[in-house]
Amino acid sequence: MDLGLENKFNTEVKYLSGGQRQSLSLLMATLKKPDLLLLDEHTAALDPKTSKLIMDKTRELIKTYSITTMMISHNLRDAINYTDRIIMLDKGKVVLDIRNGEITEKELVDIFNTKNYDSYIDEAV
Repeated sequence: MDLGLENKFNTEVKYLSGGQRQSLSLLMATLKKPDLLLLDEHTAALDPKTSKLIMDKTRELIKTYSITTMMISHNLRDAINYTDRIIMLDKGKVVLDIRNGEITEKELVDIFNTKNYDSYIDEAV
């Protein structure tokens, strides 16, 4: 899989961009093909273009190696575009547990009280 790191082999991690660091972290996390991959806001500090690139790479690795993944994200677009199941917690309690596709964009927007699904949940609170 091309993670865009081929020409960075001798580069110290501190000199890598945020996206390159996330790519490296993703590669390291999946190197031994784990049964479970936990991702906690793994694109939160990235610009939208790099975030999409990392999410696409993440999906490719997950599918290639059949890795069960739990992704924590406040980004509704990521929840809609990159998951099979959406579970929403409020104060530690499950308030929504659905298979992706069982809910419309409008229903999600209403649940999160936001203007569109590109918004982050934090902005809606």
